Amino acid sequence: MTTTLTTARLILRPLAETDAARVERYVSDPDIAKMTLNIPHPYPEGEALTFIRSVQLRVEEGNNVVFAITEQGIDDCIGAMSVRIEPAHNRGELGYWIGKSHWGKGYATEAARAMLAYCFNELKLHKCMARAFAHNPASWRVMEKIGLKEEGLMRQHFMRDGMYIDSKCYGLLREEYLQGS
Repeated sequence: MTTTLTTARLILRPLAETDAARVERYVSDPDIAKMTLNIPHPYPEGEALTFIRSVQLRVEEGNNVVFAITEQGIDDCIGAMSVRIEPAHNRGELGYWIGKSHWGKGYATEAARAMLAYCFNELKLHKCMARAFAHNPASWRVMEKIGLKEEGLMRQHFMRDGMYIDSKCYGLLREEYLQGS
């Protein structure tokens, strides 16, 4: 994947092996891990490089699009934005994280808005969805700001650290996106 997305303040570019040290530093923060399903804590040393290589394989297979989020003029990764594609259903599920030192600046919303446009305009997906732990209002507010509609609460849908966790689900259909909903 060589696609790059540009927003007013950000550049979303392919995640690269050179991002491993910054990814590892950011996702080692327990506050990042506790808001995600698949980031372990403590984060194993060297795991970021393994993660990036596995992502690159899924991208090559056409099942994922994953971008490093960078500030314009600064190529350092400050987060990641992805869409996991389900070709059989022509839909994608957004996923994202932002390094804690960059929280509260609107970067997740800006990057998610660009990814949503990419999903509908370039990938021609029928639906985009996203899920967030119910105890993570910052994440589900991003979904609401980019126009996704709340579809429901999946009670005790995930298990994280031995506890069942509710998940809020949001989605947007292509026709709604094109109508500006």
